[in-house]
Amino acid sequence: MHKRLLLLSNSTNLGEDYLLYARQEIQKFLGASVKKVLFIPFAGVTLTFDAYTEKVGKVFKDIGYEIEAIHLADNDYQVIKQAEAIVIGGGNTFHLAHWLHKTQVIEIIKEIINNGIPYIGWSAGSNIACPTIKTTNDMPIIEPISFNGLNIVPFQINPHYTDAVIPNHNGETREARIREFLVVNPDIYVVGLKEGTMLKVESSSMKLVGNKTMRLFKFGEPIVEYDVNSNLDFLLDSQLAPRP
Repeated sequence: MHKRLLLLSNSTNLGEDYLLYARQEIQKFLGASVKKVLFIPFAGVTLTFDAYTEKVGKVFKDIGYEIEAIHLADNDYQVIKQAEAIVIGGGNTFHLAHWLHKTQVIEIIKEIINNGIPYIGWSAGSNIACPTIKTTNDMPIIEPISFNGLNIVPFQINPHYTDAVIPNHNGETREARIREFLVVNPDIYVVGLKEGTMLKVESSSMKLVGNKTMRLFKFGEPIVEYDVNSNLDFLLDSQLAPRP
């Protein structure tokens, strides 16, 4: 099974244009054989689905790809089955999960990705690739039918991960929140994916892309830092994660 995934921590680095840092990697990942991508804008909240599609569409047009939006399709299942690539953008992960489950497309999306259709996600789009959305940073602005994600990777991702501590702020750090998750979910790894980085999966191989390290969390184990030269293939072992 030749699974192909590009999972971005964020869409935009500070001071850059939208998706600028990722454009070259997206082009390399999709290649010349893909002509059109299917965009799923369900994480959008303050942007309408139409406006979100237009924003993302401009970027993909600039790098040579047409875009089609799922919310404009007459037949969700047909357009998914015919997709050359699937793209899910960031926003609110609970909103994304709500619409994927409400429209009942989550299983067919998972099926075609597992059959080799390329998948690109950023922020919420990376969260939803995991077994569940339980390591999102977002507020639960809507109650989804299920917290289950696409489960196309057997570990959890915390996008926008930062080690930063805000001065004079007594709220929990990102590390503290992940440790809370691990107490309740001790059998699964969590990847702290820093901004400006992404995970690239090709079948049973996974690499970190970017100029920062990632942090790997597991209950009862020390936190480990990995860089772009690290072999991360072990994280794709499906035996490492329980079913959601």
